[in-house]
Amino acid sequence: MTWSRRSISSPSHADARLAGVLSAAAGLAAAILVLIVLFLLRESWPVLEKVEWLRYLTDAAWHPSEGLFGLAPMLGATLASSAGALLLAGSLGVASALFCRFYAPSSIARQYRRLLALLAGIPSVVFGFWGLTELVPLIARWQPPGTSLLAAILILTLMILPTVALTADAALAAVPEGYLQGAAALGLSRSGTILGVALPAAKGGIVSGLLLAAGRALGEIMAVLMVAGNVVQTPHGLFDPVRTLTANIALEMAYATGEHRAALFVSGLVLTGLVMLLAGLALRQGGTRSHV
Repeated sequence: MTWSRRSISSPSHADARLAGVLSAAAGLAAAILVLIVLFLLRESWPVLEKVEWLRYLTDAAWHPSEGLFGLAPMLGATLASSAGALLLAGSLGVASALFCRFYAPSSIARQYRRLLALLAGIPSVVFGFWGLTELVPLIARWQPPGTSLLAAILILTLMILPTVALTADAALAAVPEGYLQGAAALGLSRSGTILGVALPAAKGGIVSGLLLAAGRALGEIMAVLMVAGNVVQTPHGLFDPVRTLTANIALEMAYATGEHRAALFVSGLVLTGLVMLLAGLALRQGGTRSHV
């Protein structure tokens, strides 16, 4: 296929129109994000202007109607459940991607990817129902009451596993074949090729997938609300009932008024900041990878 000088140096009218549409869509998405942040700031401002930000971490309890705005227990539960799920899903997801890419027969790998895609489409409330009726009683036999940080971690693991596994598989598939052939020519074993060549080359894509999965774990509401126990306390063990920031918003927004309502918007602002931080890290990781 040959390219004319005009097609390289000067785009056609259709290309120019498409570029304009895509630029407008990108600008609209950015504007929506800015408007969401401004909305959260406006709604939370009645509390933000009265309460020193450090109090959200140091107040002894969460009772906004009594002037106590302690978000630390719920923030700790949110981070602990997301980190635990990311640890499990990261290990299982990367291992399954390596199995599909380097060990499994093509027919089994193809069916496994379809299964992961199906798992990714299951509504979160279904995960919550399953966790509440099967997982929580199983944990309760071991250590009552069953609704706990551990249950939240396991449910979140199932929910983010497809994201981690599929993005890791895509990152491994993007490793240039020449890298693998060069490793084989040097006499590296399969495990040596995976550890020394494939994983380092795919690291950027794998890390980006992990960060995106972490964002989903931080923002999950329904499934965690159903299995975590919803007790506002700092978790000291895996079997402690906990309440996450998202669950707190869902539980209390229906009846919250005044400063209580504004404090819930502060929770939303904190969650938005965490997710934006993860998204920024993922974009930075992707940009770093593109320049390697």
